[in-house]
Amino acid sequence: MNDVLLHSCCAPCSAAIIEWMLNNDVRPVIFYCNPNIYPKEEYLIRKNEITRYATGLGLEIIDDDYNHESWLRYVCSGVASQGEDASLQPERGLRCMECFKWRLLRSAQKCRELGLSVFTTTLASSRWKSLTQITAAGEWAASQVEGVTFDARNWRKGGLQERRNELLKENGFYNQLYCGCEFSHSS
Repeated sequence: MNDVLLHSCCAPCSAAIIEWMLNNDVRPVIFYCNPNIYPKEEYLIRKNEITRYATGLGLEIIDDDYNHESWLRYVCSGVASQGEDASLQPERGLRCMECFKWRLLRSAQKCRELGLSVFTTTLASSRWKSLTQITAAGEWAASQVEGVTFDARNWRKGGLQERRNELLKENGFYNQLYCGCEFSHSS
């Protein structure tokens, strides 16, 4: 069985991907790295849901540190370096790209630390996110960490979106209504 690091944003977006991986002889190590989620209570709800699902399948889940302040500084400075204000960015704008870069760089680093060579993300399952941005951020992150590659798979295809909705109901997952950051929560 091939091991891969799966960056997970939440249980609803992860379940069908995890199921597909297990059915295709891939055993994911789940990495919950989401310092973008605000407030912390929301972070904990989402973390508990993916932890419940992963442990029920006997999968390893690793929780990255919740460091919202560092994430916020990184994203805001990245957007500011391009002459923009993070709070004025629309969904799929520069702010999202900087967020993806932060989280996928942490994923690439964890992948290397664990001795794995491939990582991917459940972000690529969301119809609300730009696949172009996610792919660019993942490839950038992989270029920053020697010995790892990013699997830029489109997790929306092959019936996975429909299966996601089925698993959401079957497992009674908490289903959030915003991406997680305070910027998307207030818009």
